[in-house]
Amino acid sequence: MSLCFYFVLLPGYLVFSSINLYLLNCKPVFLSFCTATDGGSYDIINDASSPAAGDCCAQQSSAQHNWEMNYQEAAIYLQEGENNDKFFTHPKNAKALAAYLFVHNHLFYLMELCAALLLLLLSLCEAPAVPMLRLGIFVRRLQLFLSLNTFFLQTCVLFVQFIEAIVVLVRQTSHVRITRALRCIFLVDCRYCGAVRRNLRQIFQSLPPFIDILLLLLFFMVIFAILGELYLWKYVFDVLSTSYFNTLENSLVNLFVLLTTSNFPDVMMPSYARNPWSCVFFIVYLSIELYFIMNLLLAVVFDTFNDIEKRKFKSLLLHKRTAIQHAYRLLITKQRPSGISFRHFEGLLRFYKPRMCTRERYLTFKALNQSNTPLLSLKDFYNFYEVVGLKWKAKRNREHWFDDLPRTAFLIFKGNKLCSNDSLY
Repeated sequence: MSLCFYFVLLPGYLVFSSINLYLLNCKPVFLSFCTATDGGSYDIINDASSPAAGDCCAQQSSAQHNWEMNYQEAAIYLQEGENNDKFFTHPKNAKALAAYLFVHNHLFYLMELCAALLLLLLSLCEAPAVPMLRLGIFVRRLQLFLSLNTFFLQTCVLFVQFIEAIVVLVRQTSHVRITRALRCIFLVDCRYCGAVRRNLRQIFQSLPPFIDILLLLLFFMVIFAILGELYLWKYVFDVLSTSYFNTLENSLVNLFVLLTTSNFPDVMMPSYARNPWSCVFFIVYLSIELYFIMNLLLAVVFDTFNDIEKRKFKSLLLHKRTAIQHAYRLLITKQRPSGISFRHFEGLLRFYKPRMCTRERYLTFKALNQSNTPLLSLKDFYNFYEVVGLKWKAKRNREHWFDDLPRTAFLIFKGNKLCSNDSLY
């Protein structure tokens, strides 16, 4: 049954990868968007002399279509800036735009999330499986995958698991399948796990200095393990007695246990019972390893993670500003190059946030326009991501203390006030 799921999931993921590769490799045969320098010709046509009636309607329709494409492209730029998508995947023609809109919608994101969750849930059916959910090894439909022209990590993992499922099918017995632990990669790579993915990436990026301090910690641990084997077992214990330090392997294991304090007194007490001066060995070891190197390790990891977080925040901020600049160039005109009018700003929001009402669009424009001018400047437009996420709520003048209560309670207290002259109201 798991093999059948691979036959379904692998082609679907390859389709998604091929669409992304198409967006990367597509060449602008013809640009369906207006150029970013002039921002369309809507205002130029409005200011031009009046031609014939038929030509005027055609020009108006063409100009309106050009502005609609400008609004859509500007919204795509802003979404790429918000999601930290690289601009080289920006659609350059009509076919690329259709593919881009196909893979960048919430339905496709939900399908990706469901596929990742189903892949994780396969562990309930595969051996060792939950008894009630155990499935046999059989094939319903076999398809040959002749092309794997991609280097994405998810495709590689999925292909390895596919081969592993073939091996299980041929042998008719289940073996230890370590690659099942890699299925969480598909869930982490989902759009809805973006914060988890970013934190994992930063943790892996902070590993090099962590490994340096870890090697220093292991170096001192080996030194003290050798000293423990040579001194504690030879001079403190008898040769025939058992000890935590009778071999180098036992010394390393028990010093690691002592460092983690999971069995703190048991490692030291036998040596201390035979020779009280053996406590010097453990005091020096814990002072160096536990109180110095472990704290140094924590400080290095914390400092490295903070530096990576700052660089990432700066990179995200610059990426968003670049997206805002691209969108700004698409919304200005030659007649008014100093800013964006409300008409064009409203057209942008119709594609960026389709569910936003006209009142909220106007309030967003006024909140961005700090200079109180008819046009929105680039400096004010830089605050787009902070302002567009605000929620607007109509606020009434409070005449009574119960104005903010739910409607039912408000009507009850309002009726009591009308029926009485109590000072409480």
